Amino acid sequence: MRILITGNMGYVGPVVAKRLRETHRDAEIYGFDTAYFGDLLTGVYFPDRFLDRQIFGDLREIRRKELEGIDAVVHLASLSNDPMGNKYEAQTMDINVRAGERFAALAREEGVRSFVFASSCSVYGTAEDAAPKNESSATNPLTAYARSKVEMEKILASLSAPGFLTTSLRFATACGASPRLRLDLVLNDFVANAVASKKIRILSDGTPWRPLINVEDMARAIDWAIRRDAGAGGTNLVVNAGRDDWNFQIADLAHAVARVLGDVEVEINKHSEPDKRSYRVDFSLFAKLAGSFAPQCTLEKTIDDLRSVLGNFDYGGTDFRNSRYMRLRALDYHKERGNLTPDLFWV
Repeated sequence: MRILITGNMGYVGPVVAKRLRETHRDAEIYGFDTAYFGDLLTGVYFPDRFLDRQIFGDLREIRRKELEGIDAVVHLASLSNDPMGNKYEAQTMDINVRAGERFAALAREEGVRSFVFASSCSVYGTAEDAAPKNESSATNPLTAYARSKVEMEKILASLSAPGFLTTSLRFATACGASPRLRLDLVLNDFVANAVASKKIRILSDGTPWRPLINVEDMARAIDWAIRRDAGAGGTNLVVNAGRDDWNFQIADLAHAVARVLGDVEVEINKHSEPDKRSYRVDFSLFAKLAGSFAPQCTLEKTIDDLRSVLGNFDYGGTDFRNSRYMRLRALDYHKERGNLTPDLFWV
């Protein structure tokens, strides 16, 4: 079996590569990445050692030859959050949608059997009622990033066929330790704040809902999706990936971090306008389909693992929100130094 992971040098990719190496020992695992974030290592280990081959390139320029002999694709490559999508909206649609469509079509033409796409629960946007969102709920994407996920899901639905199974995993908000850490994720931000200053400052009023998933459980879900056949969800499957008991209100999540780490103050901006991005999600279909591949990580261990990793490298301390461990700041860093063109190609 030969597996290609796009975007393998981001936050999720290293954990996916490690998982697939452990569970598919005879597989050839390739990575494809433009390496915007390749040097942002936590110092735990060099994660790309789990690959048989690393290919450097931009998804917009990927060649047919990179897909020759590939059995399964794990498609992570994208501009990966709302702040980047807001600042680089045209580039987000170009990379996440237009390049993604061309890439998926090439994968089908080259005989790829399974195409696994990292989508997002952010497609639900804001909930107009209290009911958790399931796969039949209307999408309401509020940002370019979320819109790009909806568009890519539609593209994969149109391309799917008995010999080309497509799986769109609508992931809850990622969290947890990774060899290439991101700190612009809600739980990771809270732990970084707590470790650096013994205080968690919530920028909203604390009431919005967010579903979470540990990055290790994301890798577990991707492993399942690679293995699945049409009997588990059909030739095109769109499924919420997470767990029902990991829907949290932001304030409750902050207090959970404070309890685990101890001696941490939680500060809530009660006068803030409520964050429009608020939704709970129903993950019962995923639990039914994935079985033993369903999420297993505990919140306590997730928080503790983050604390341990943050002790291994200089992440910026109390100024971490201006560090390159924030994805938008990392792109801006390269732009400011003339390393990237306005369209985010390497110079």
